[in-house]
Amino acid sequence: MATCIPAGSGTLQFRVTNCKGHSCRRTASVSGAQIARFLRKDLSWSKAVSKVLQKHKCVFSAPPFQKNQKLFKIISSCKIDGPTKCFDFSVIGSGIAGLCYALEVAKYGSVAVITKAESHECNTNYAQGGVSAVLSPSDSVESHMKDTIVAGAYLCDEESVRVVCTEGPERVRELIAMGASFDHGEDGNLHLMREGGHSHHRIVHAADMTGKEIERALLKAVIKNSNIFVFEHHFAIDLLTCQDGSDIICLGVDTLNTKTLEVIRFLSKVTLLASGGAGHIYPKTTNPLVATGDGIAMAHRAQAVISNMEFVQFHPTALADEGLPIKPTKPRENAFLISEAVRGDGGILYNLGMERFMPMYDERAELAPRDVVARSIDDQLKKRDEKYVLLDISHKPKEEILSHFPNISSMCLQHGLDITHHPIPVVPAAHYMCGGVQAGLQGETNVKGLYVAGEVACTGLHGANRLASNSLLEALVFARRAVQPSVDCMKNSSLDLTASNLWPRPAMPLSLSSNVTDKILSMTKELRTELQSIMWNYVGIVRSTLRLETAEQKIGNLESKWEGCLFQHGWKPTMAGPEICEMRNLFCCAKLVISSALSRRESRGLHYTVDFPDLEESKRLPTIIFPSSAVNSTWSSRQLHKQPMYQ
Repeated sequence: MATCIPAGSGTLQFRVTNCKGHSCRRTASVSGAQIARFLRKDLSWSKAVSKVLQKHKCVFSAPPFQKNQKLFKIISSCKIDGPTKCFDFSVIGSGIAGLCYALEVAKYGSVAVITKAESHECNTNYAQGGVSAVLSPSDSVESHMKDTIVAGAYLCDEESVRVVCTEGPERVRELIAMGASFDHGEDGNLHLMREGGHSHHRIVHAADMTGKEIERALLKAVIKNSNIFVFEHHFAIDLLTCQDGSDIICLGVDTLNTKTLEVIRFLSKVTLLASGGAGHIYPKTTNPLVATGDGIAMAHRAQAVISNMEFVQFHPTALADEGLPIKPTKPRENAFLISEAVRGDGGILYNLGMERFMPMYDERAELAPRDVVARSIDDQLKKRDEKYVLLDISHKPKEEILSHFPNISSMCLQHGLDITHHPIPVVPAAHYMCGGVQAGLQGETNVKGLYVAGEVACTGLHGANRLASNSLLEALVFARRAVQPSVDCMKNSSLDLTASNLWPRPAMPLSLSSNVTDKILSMTKELRTELQSIMWNYVGIVRSTLRLETAEQKIGNLESKWEGCLFQHGWKPTMAGPEICEMRNLFCCAKLVISSALSRRESRGLHYTVDFPDLEESKRLPTIIFPSSAVNSTWSSRQLHKQPMYQ
């Protein structure tokens, strides 16, 4: 059984309105018995929901082209000039998932890698800790699986966990063969770290800059590949979808070139979403500025199923600027991460009274999973009315600290703190979305031709809380698993160039005066800060029903205020600008998190609510948000090309 809620609702229910357009002709009723039967047979909630989607399909209004028109014709597989570009594969995102996938599918066709900023600006590049994989004779797949499932509060999809833990080691070896350089010990073997929640040393790393090293190696390989075309500074606006019978098909994506301000349409036979998470729905996050939930929001608008959005991971230890001897001269765009590996290497947490507190909360102390450590720190801060706690690694040999954590040491030293002699001030910050676009074991979604991998996806691996260093591993495994079905899909269809005219193009707001545009952008920036503040204060580490309902109301009012102001100033729903599109996506993701959180009436993993503080076995179910009717929904929940123009 799965917990099913229509988008934008906090009411737990099993009647699912999965209408996929403006006019819905019937409602699919999904009974608990039907889903339970699928679960018993397939032992996988992701497969169960997939089968339910296949069985209960909703008829809705077709896009503006003839019902029996052929969608595909044989054409050249690559067209890179002009405002419409055609490729066999479009990849949205240039992190580890997107680049690994691109390198593999490039063996079979042309690939467009579409990235919001520079190619390296992604969550992968900021990953410090490493990649977890069973590479030691003393370790085992079963042990890694157990650690993952325990950390995930037993909400993990066991089949997904087994796939990742089994296939992970080979994916890591492929990275090494590609040129990624990881740390080795004096014996010549890979130096394996241990992090919170892990029972063995199994973290492959490159000092404390593992993500940067992986990104370097992948980008080097991509640049050399003549079948891969990288489009930097292309902001993905909306997926291009149409109806074929009762199926939704993805045919590409509209983007905005933020350098030339030109709308560029990418038509493709297959699209992979690998756009990362949504950390910037919160004011304090370790994510780069590009992590505004664009992929999750676009997929939701394209009628993809969304899962487990209540499980937002707050990393326990981001650098607390308030505790630094030399404060930063201006606020950081994203919080600086103090790697999980610091605690894994022996770091100890103290409050400002220099009392070690983690043993009071969990017998695993500093090596407890992230959700436990983050809640413990949050409790200490509230009880003692303090702004940060201290993470001390100074008892370790200086040479060891500097060799294991050169990046962290350098950053702290810039602010007058020598971590070989003094503790590091730390505080929790939003870090990772365990939920996202629901994916099967090959990265497939309920939208045909659309695959997902990386943080944007919800594969069932993480359950209610991600085990440290499992994210890069998941991205590697699912990016590879999505390759063969993507190639099969590509070979069975070729795009018709006339498909470019099926959707009206988004437009830049060139008709608006610069004065009006400035007012809109200023208002958007102000309301974005307010949205983030609401999420931090009401949808944080510790929650309650009242606070969640308050957040739902406040954000609803805030969104109405924003949309009203936009359209009052002459903005049209089909207009596009990077700041406005980001705000749409932030609103969309924030509402998905709140709806999911309200539906979970228990405390599990990253979702802790004071009203339901206990873990309930009967509620050990994923939260599923099915597509709902666009009627009466807000602008953030609807695709641009399906909008009626405002007069």
